[in-house]
This record gives sequence, structure tokens and C-alpha cells, in this order.
Amino acid sequence: MAMRRFLSFRDFDWTLLAAVLLLCSLSVLEIYSATLHTKYVGFHTKQMLYIAGGLVAMFIFAKIDYHRMLDFVPWFYGVFVFFLIAVLIPGIGHKALGARRWIKLGPMLFQPSEWMKLVLILAVARYFANLGGRSLSWREILKALALVGVPMLLVLKETDLGTSLVYIPILIAGLFLGGISLKQGFVLTFAAMLLVGAGWSTGKLLKPYQKARLTSFISPDNDPKGAGYQIRQSLIAVGSGGIWGKGAAKGSQTQGDFLPIPHADFIFAAFGEEHGFIGAVFVLLLYFFILMRLIQNAQTAADLSGSLIIMGLVAVLTFQIAVNVGMVIGFMPVTGIPLPLMSYGGSSVLFTFLALGVAMNVRMRRFVN
Repeated sequence: MAMRRFLSFRDFDWTLLAAVLLLCSLSVLEIYSATLHTKYVGFHTKQMLYIAGGLVAMFIFAKIDYHRMLDFVPWFYGVFVFFLIAVLIPGIGHKALGARRWIKLGPMLFQPSEWMKLVLILAVARYFANLGGRSLSWREILKALALVGVPMLLVLKETDLGTSLVYIPILIAGLFLGGISLKQGFVLTFAAMLLVGAGWSTGKLLKPYQKARLTSFISPDNDPKGAGYQIRQSLIAVGSGGIWGKGAAKGSQTQGDFLPIPHADFIFAAFGEEHGFIGAVFVLLLYFFILMRLIQNAQTAADLSGSLIIMGLVAVLTFQIAVNVGMVIGFMPVTGIPLPLMSYGGSSVLFTFLALGVAMNVRMRRFVN
């Protein structure tokens, strides 16, 4: 037992953790700078507490055998689907900013949709690992679609478009690594395009304001004070940063309160204004290193379920980074997807650290039979 415990600490990915903590440090500093003269001043302290709590949770999850977690996934899945349903019930679900996404637990707000991401990563990994990596039948593919589709539709009902979209890369990663054929992939892609097109044209899939947010990035100047305001201010902030940036707490768009929620959804724009192109590239390189390190850990996993778990996390992080950064520079629509480990938010930070803990778990057990 002592030997196994020693091996676990030896095999912990300290290099990955160092990169994650460096990114978190930049997050805290930027949240402090972006909120210095706003009503959100002091949020950097809360972010530090979230990070500290996330670190504790990560080490705990790194020590629990991920195979045991997979055994209990059906229960986790059922409980969190129940929570997602409960959020929709008036009197239980807490409504803020026009959306009902939280359950109030005393002074804290619990967002089941964020935690559902980790549950889905485990559930999808368990499902495809049990199939053994062989070629998938259409029946098995449809079961996978239902597995992800049920919580996705519930979250979409909460009018949380961003989080619901994050569930899609988890499914895609599972299907790709689980054995889907090229022909099946084309058929699913075509069917998805037809479904989205039909839902868009009939107005049953998205509300009018969600459509406006999804299309405003194409021509933000058409509605500069409405749907296009956020993107225009973000582009001004990023562009004004130049090569080296204006310096911490010196961004005119950020400090002038022109950039919307600079400590959360648009933190990359705030960071780009204050630290310029060089700072932005450094952050992107940090993300690239973290993702490559996770992929390396997936390649050395002891079994298919371990690889699927880590690649599910990689899919989520890659999607969130691409969409958030793309949104900031006007290449993607505004969907409210946070930038992992940078944007302010307890649920997002805790999910990421918990998922990293499971990834560490897989790495530490790659030599254990």
C-alpha cells in the first residue's frame, strides 16, 4: 500500500499543475485589474478562494480510483438530470439576468449544468469503453445521442445556450474514439445541419434574442448599441492593446466600463488591452501546453476508459477556448461560454479542477493493473 501511495505521488503531473496555476495567477491579477473601479471590486479574492477549493477537490479526486467513479456514473447521471429538471421549477430554480440556471443553497448558487459536464465526460467514457472500441451500430450511436441529448435539451430549456453547446464536443470525442465510421459521421453531420436549420427557421430551437446574439458578430455595426455592442467594444479593447498593451489597470475600455463583464466572458479582451499581443499569445501558448500535456496523458492511459475521460476534458477545454477567444476577436458569436481557468466563476473553476483531478487520476494509475 505504501509503495502504491509513493508511486501515485511520483506519477502526479506536477508540470501540468504548474502551468494551470500560472494561468490561474494571471486570472486573479486580471480580475483584480478589470474590477478595480467597478461594483465587482474584490472579486479576485473570491476567485482565489474558488481556486483554493478547486485545488483541494483536485487532489481528492486524483486519489479516488476513476474506475470506482465510472461504476457510480449511472447514479450521478440520474441525480444531475433531476437537478436540471428542478432548476426549471419556479420556487426551486433561481432566476438571474433573464435565465433560470441555478439552485440557491443558502448564500451560494449551485449551477447543475456546469457539473453535468463532468458527469457527461464520465458517462460517455463508460458507455464507449463498455463497447470495447469496436465499430458502432446505429442503435449504439442513437443511445449515445440520447445520453447527451437529454441534459442538453434541459439546459437549453434554461436558456443557457453556451453550456448546452459545450456538451456537443464531449459526444463528438466519444463517437470519434469509440469507433464511429466516416460514413456514419457524414450522415450524423448532415442530419444535425438539417435539424438546426429546421429549428432556426421555425423559431422553436432558439429565442429571438439568442438568434440576435448568434448573428451579431457577422455585422456588429448594424446594431452598435444593441446586439453588436459587446463585440464592438471587445474589438476596440483588443485592438487598442497593440503589441505590448497599455499596462495593468490602464485599459481605457476596461477601466472606462465600456467592455462588458471584463472579469468573466470578456476577460481575454481585457487582458489583451492591458498586456497586448505578446500577453495574449503567452496565454494561448499556456493553453496549448496544457492541452498537449493532457493528450500525452491520454495516450499513456492504462485503458480505453481512461483515454476517453481525458480526451473528453480536452474536447471541452478546446471548445471553450476556441469559442471564447473567437468571440472576443469577432470570429464567433457571443454565447456566454467562459474562458477556462481565466474567467471569474466558482462553478466553472471547480468543474475544471475536478476534471483535472480525474485526469491526474488516470495518469497516476497508468501502470497499475
